[in-house]
Amino acid sequence: MTMRLTASKLRENIYRILDEAIATGAPVEVVRKGTVLRIVPEKRASKLGRLKKRMGFDGDPDDIIGMDWLKEWTELK
Repeated sequence: MTMRLTASKLRENIYRILDEAIATGAPVEVVRKGTVLRIVPEKRASKLGRLKKRMGFDGDPDDIIGMDWLKEWTELK
């Protein structure tokens, strides 16, 4: 449900109106000089969607069992 109001009404209750838009996800339309402006909460990406892509192991897992890890090891800096 979209809330439509004048700029004066927005100014009177801006924090309450913005908090309500965040809580409900409903856009707020503000009419100013005959033009309609929309305040729309941004949709957040899911936690899984924000994960960085990591390189995985491509091969046979049994191959890593006998691997000499000393060649692969580096100290943390």
